[in-house]
Amino acid sequence: MRLRPRVPVSKDQAHKDQAPTTKDFVIVIALLCAGTVAHAQQSPSVKGMPKRTPSAPASSGAAYVPQMPPLPDSSSSELRDLVSRYTVDRAALLRRYGIEHSPSQRAKLREFHDAWLTQLAKLDFDKLSQDGKVDYVLLKARLAYELRLLDREDALIKVTSPLLPFAGTIIGLQEARRRMETIDTRAAAVALDGLAADIERARAAAEGGLKPDAGPAVKTTRIVALRASEDAAALRQTLQQWYRYYNGYDPMFTWWADQPYQRADKALEGYTAFLRERIVGAVPGQDEPIVGNPIGRDGLTVDLEREMIPYTPEELLAIGEREYAWCVDEAKKAAREMGHGDDWKAALEKVKNLHVEPGRQTDLIRDLAYEAIEFVEKHQLVTVPPLARDVWRIEMMPPERQKVNPFFLGGEVIQVSYPTDTMDHQDKLMSLRGNATHFSRATVQHELIPGHHLQGYMTARYNTHRAAFETPFWGEGWALYWEMLLWDKGFTTSPEDRIGMLFWRMHRAARIVFSLSFHLGKMSPQEAIDFLVDKVGHERFTAEGEVRRSFNGTYSPLYQVAYMIGGLQFRALHRELVESGKMSDRVFHDTILKLGRMPVEMVRASLIKQRLTRDYTASWKFYPSGPARSSQPRSTRE
Repeated sequence: MRLRPRVPVSKDQAHKDQAPTTKDFVIVIALLCAGTVAHAQQSPSVKGMPKRTPSAPASSGAAYVPQMPPLPDSSSSELRDLVSRYTVDRAALLRRYGIEHSPSQRAKLREFHDAWLTQLAKLDFDKLSQDGKVDYVLLKARLAYELRLLDREDALIKVTSPLLPFAGTIIGLQEARRRMETIDTRAAAVALDGLAADIERARAAAEGGLKPDAGPAVKTTRIVALRASEDAAALRQTLQQWYRYYNGYDPMFTWWADQPYQRADKALEGYTAFLRERIVGAVPGQDEPIVGNPIGRDGLTVDLEREMIPYTPEELLAIGEREYAWCVDEAKKAAREMGHGDDWKAALEKVKNLHVEPGRQTDLIRDLAYEAIEFVEKHQLVTVPPLARDVWRIEMMPPERQKVNPFFLGGEVIQVSYPTDTMDHQDKLMSLRGNATHFSRATVQHELIPGHHLQGYMTARYNTHRAAFETPFWGEGWALYWEMLLWDKGFTTSPEDRIGMLFWRMHRAARIVFSLSFHLGKMSPQEAIDFLVDKVGHERFTAEGEVRRSFNGTYSPLYQVAYMIGGLQFRALHRELVESGKMSDRVFHDTILKLGRMPVEMVRASLIKQRLTRDYTASWKFYPSGPARSSQPRSTRE
């Protein structure tokens, strides 16, 4: 039930902009020493993939230094510092009131955001520049959304509180310490002794809820028990932090509190395990069951409003189904070229088995990355700064993380999923097939350039204050949009390539369907796994990883929807401004990256200089309502 950080942590935040470590420098030195060997070797040959000699960074250090811009920068928003102030102050407040789900934390955050809304209303909106108006609208929406999330948190805590009647004791102990009150060690021991008893009573009541016609009992569900078990684990960490602060430093504290604390800690550990094993259904030593936390239609509506998506969940489901149908039609065309008639699943099975041998996937990823960079530069689609071109790196993803991320993740560091020697044999085979060559060719550019790595590079340097308005519809939508655009620009060279790209397009359309259906109560996690296997052609290993990733609480409820919907938003904007001849590809893409992270509707408002009002609400209908579009690849290769 962890709702903060409020802005969902995206892939590019979590994995992309990583600071270099000692290990990174060791890797760089090793690569430099092995450079002559690397250039002498050729990449693994797979049908549809030419042998290539890897490119090497060739830029000088001087090339990394930008040209000085003219001064003053008239494009800067007047609210840049104000937005930055909000971000920094909110983070400070969360550090001070850092106890999850404490009443004091929620009260303080509510006061804080209410006061910000009051102060923001005092600005003279009409005197702001277009950039300033954009920031005003975005900041106001963010503040209002934070307050609605606090309401959601109140409701969730009300549901789980019968399972956690002792939470107030733990929160009270830690809050007193945070207020720097002098501790009464004897009273603390009494509180801890009572805490252990309260935890045991809570467990007995929960156990009673599992028995029909039991006496005093708390009946619950797997979903609520999962939330409660996560909160119980967080409460245990809070209690441990509180205890470590005094233990050993204050000898009277240790004399009084040590044994009562140990009993309370053990009871809390056992209760957390009870909730997870007896009610949620987890088995020690095995992968946790996928339960998730559906937020319902009202929750989806609130989140869509925050993302400035003026569509209902049902309308988005229809878009997902329509996009999936288009992918199937295109897959049948490719299957015919491969000699499989309309049996696109047979063609997909053939493509799955076109993979490099174990140990060579990183070579393939390297070559695919350079191929994509050369393509976008040759066709003047976007500016690739020399430093961005040269600093990205490759790491392997550990086997445990591949259970949640069965495919690679990207950014400045691209993390490659591929079989390792510790995997079960069948998992190895499914990982090979799930990361086949033509699947990888379809998405390396999504993760690196012109996708997430280029995004992270540019947003770390332009309009950095707009990190406060981070949204997966911009982050993932941008990267998915490039898959669409490269398809249109003739990046695919074979029907196998097209099957690889279409697999991912189906996958993103399916994400809309299964994730919204889950949150609407229409599909269970197991049904979502079966859906991906049956409708998209996933291996069961990768389907389970995808659904686990979607519902384990790491990503926001709309995160999986954001890939294709955000991509469709950027695609509609490209049609409006580039295909109409108003902007070139390079200017269009460079400008978007420099504007910073924000809902795509506000990107459009910035680009077309749309008239904005203080109370602006989303209204852009970006998806065509007529017949399905034609999207036969248009080759631009010479």
